Amino acid sequence: MTEPSHAVFLSYASQDAEAAQKICDALRAAGIEVFLDQSELRGGDAWDQKIRREIHDCALFIPVISANTASRHEGYFRLEWDLADQRTHRIARSRVFVVPVCLDATTEVAADVPESFQRVQWTRLPGGETPPAFVERMKRLLSPELPPASAASGASPAIREPVRASRRAKSLLLAIVAVAACAGLAYLFADKIWVSKNLTPVPAAFAPPPHSIAVLPFVNMSGDKDQEYFSEGLTEELLDSLSRINELQVAARTSSFSFQGEHPDIATVAHKLNVAAVLEGSVRRSGQTMRITAQLINAVTGFHLWSKTYDRDLGDVLKLQTEIATAVAEALKVTLLGDVSAKIELGGTRNPAAFDAYLRASRAYQSRQGDEGIASAIAAYTEAIKLDPNFALAFAGRSYAVTNYIGNVATGAAIREGFEKAEADARRAISLAPELAEGHLALAFVSEAGTLDFARASEEYNQAAALAPGNAMVLSNGARFAALMGHFEAGIAAARRAVVLDPLGRISHSNLGRALYAARRYSEAAAAFADVISLNPTFKQSYGEQGLAVYGLGDFDSARAWCERDEDQRCLALVYHKLGRHADAEAALATLKAASGDDAAYTYATIYAQWDDRPKALEWLETAMRLRGGGLSNLKTDPLLDPLRKEPRFQAIERELKFPS
Repeated sequence: MTEPSHAVFLSYASQDAEAAQKICDALRAAGIEVFLDQSELRGGDAWDQKIRREIHDCALFIPVISANTASRHEGYFRLEWDLADQRTHRIARSRVFVVPVCLDATTEVAADVPESFQRVQWTRLPGGETPPAFVERMKRLLSPELPPASAASGASPAIREPVRASRRAKSLLLAIVAVAACAGLAYLFADKIWVSKNLTPVPAAFAPPPHSIAVLPFVNMSGDKDQEYFSEGLTEELLDSLSRINELQVAARTSSFSFQGEHPDIATVAHKLNVAAVLEGSVRRSGQTMRITAQLINAVTGFHLWSKTYDRDLGDVLKLQTEIATAVAEALKVTLLGDVSAKIELGGTRNPAAFDAYLRASRAYQSRQGDEGIASAIAAYTEAIKLDPNFALAFAGRSYAVTNYIGNVATGAAIREGFEKAEADARRAISLAPELAEGHLALAFVSEAGTLDFARASEEYNQAAALAPGNAMVLSNGARFAALMGHFEAGIAAARRAVVLDPLGRISHSNLGRALYAARRYSEAAAAFADVISLNPTFKQSYGEQGLAVYGLGDFDSARAWCERDEDQRCLALVYHKLGRHADAEAALATLKAASGDDAAYTYATIYAQWDDRPKALEWLETAMRLRGGGLSNLKTDPLLDPLRKEPRFQAIERELKFPS
């Protein structure tokens, strides 16, 4: 076994041998050396040493991921994955190494892959069919002239080219500088009164993932403050358009919009969001026409990569989104696969009035300060749907908003009626656009919180994640739910991925904390909730959640301090009881009951369970079941209910809820 190591190591489960062979044949036909193990007699010291040497020396490791690998926790490919994962922690940070390929709709959440594989984008090659574009990108990654790709922890997003051009041929560099200069002049003359932020070059040590990008809120140049919703909404649509390109890693809306009104320089944005490029621009609207000026900046060098001004009618907004997203991808040297316009324009509208109403609805929902804000969003979504009955995104948005609203304000028969409407909207969105992740996310949400169909919710969260693996909201909510269903490792992995995409978002960190708490990893949960508090000190709920995490650690005095800061009566009832302050515990529970009535039946059950009053705890759980009350999705894994899990009445409730396995 003295033959030289190969450039590419192809790792696969035996059930995927045919697909792996297709990939191998396509690469070899292009002159790429591939190690493809086809031996049925694996194992033995000599064989293990060969495998270890091949993985140690190869330039690219391609794990072939599918339902077969996701459903098998044993197999030789697992050893290969572990060896590759170990190498990502030793390899130089600037080198591409792991290039995951997925054969089907399997996601990072379901696949049980190493964390280093989850930090990079996956390429989908259904059945192993390998297009020429994939082969060409492998050749570029293997080219000695290619500059090293910058990626955290030694792994860079699969089949991506680096953004940097510092080692390219001198003539090419001069050409790029010339183009950038011309583009910069074109941008400046396009809209003179809007000046870009300070483009301070980022220190050389800064190494964000290549093909990662943030989209800053576009500046409203309309001279009318009431048009802010339009510039913000259009920015969000562009951000979503970019996130639908699998080869790009796009910072989530909450993180990008956290800079709104701050006027930070590009270096600050790039460092905080760990991105290699930043897109910014301006919007000028006049009646049914708009002027969009956009520019893309390399956050590592500070140079402009591309800029352009677009004059369009409102009815052309879908085409405009495709144009800008395609231009950005090309400027970042991303090779686009499939019909990009079909992905970007999915579920949208060409009706200008409907689009305007949809942007107003999105603004109302994002900036809501209570139930009135949600009601305003629902009204605007309804207006958009009346103007365009085939507007799938509007149906998905209204479904999500209605589920949220009904859960907060409805009583009696109105609850069931409201959830039925939300479910109908979600199903309508899916029927109009089956591949629209937002539709599946809306159906998952109402199935979890409304109809308590947890099996359906699980299917829809997984489908949404498969369709939108770069959407932080989809990942975060699916991660939280997966952990509640007992799939702790998958849920936590997806939650961490969501935090990478949304590092400044409260919800992403909160859902990571909730997933860790459900897994009884209380110290890590407390750290996640501390991050939430640091990001948003005014969000009181995080103090109570931090209190419960510390309560789980058994530090009841510290838990009391956190709970008192939130005035979380459940949390106080629990910690006061543990501290022997029984009268105070009873008073906290009485305050909670006076404020919430039977609507908090599940919460009362958790308190009585921790007080070791099992009959009352079970009585309140049965009340929650009768009322189909909130909180029941937590029952399968809620640590506070652990004292009840051997009780026959509890087990009967658990069976009735039909949690997925």
